Amino acid sequence: MSLPTRPALAQEARELVESGIRYEHAEGFVRDYAKAHALYCAAARMNDADALLRMGWMYANGRGLPRDDAIANTLFRRAGKLGSEMGARLALMIPGSGDKLPDCLRAPAAPSAASVAASAGPTPTIEDPAEFRGLPASIDRRKLAQTVIRMAREYRLDPRLVFAVIRAESNFDPLARSPKNAQGLMQLIPETAERFAVRDALDPIENLRGGMSYLRWLLSYFRGDVVLALAAYNAGEGAVDRHRGVPPYPETLAYVQRIRALYPLDRHAFDARIATPSAWVSVRLAFTK
Repeated sequence: MSLPTRPALAQEARELVESGIRYEHAEGFVRDYAKAHALYCAAARMNDADALLRMGWMYANGRGLPRDDAIANTLFRRAGKLGSEMGARLALMIPGSGDKLPDCLRAPAAPSAASVAASAGPTPTIEDPAEFRGLPASIDRRKLAQTVIRMAREYRLDPRLVFAVIRAESNFDPLARSPKNAQGLMQLIPETAERFAVRDALDPIENLRGGMSYLRWLLSYFRGDVVLALAAYNAGEGAVDRHRGVPPYPETLAYVQRIRALYPLDRHAFDARIATPSAWVSVRLAFTK
């Protein structure tokens, strides 16, 4: 499958920024600076100058997060390099030394020793696992983004993580179907769909509920370890338990790497009541306390 064209990426970034503006300025939504920041950051990873500018403004003015002139200056300078005259002017007005980026724009953390040991040679790459049938219309994608954010809140998941999983799984195509019969936005296989009471995996809402339910369960089972949860989403928690870490499968290693490029945080909040923890993870945690 060919990569999305630059115009398609630019349009996607524009839609993310527009959604962020609505949350930042309470235009049709309850004001939510965290959501605005997450949407701007997703667009900034696509090198959108306006997203960088708006993020910088939030840091420069402490809008919903601690004021940080160093981060603001870095974001303004990057916006300026992408052609934003306002970004270039603001970078001169708000001084900073060196580069300082927010967590969501930093390079992924180095892989764990277990992951390195499991991988022989360069990290393998694979084609996207799904067959795509064309992207939904812009208005549909905008509604989808709003739905994902709302549902992520219900499931107490970081929307950035959910967006990263959907991008890696289906590239936001609700009709995506893989050769292994994984279906929909979050690519549910029939067994997982049945496990989480999904009757129609190609229904976007049902698919999101099933995928988020599984992701929430995995985070509880692996006690907030994002890498283990992602590996299990791809290969199953049984495979992760057997290998006591990321299984040394080329597809799984590449899958985890792709999502970590979009979501580099190591830990995620979890509800300990949802799942009994993996036995070996419990032992590991006991020894690290």
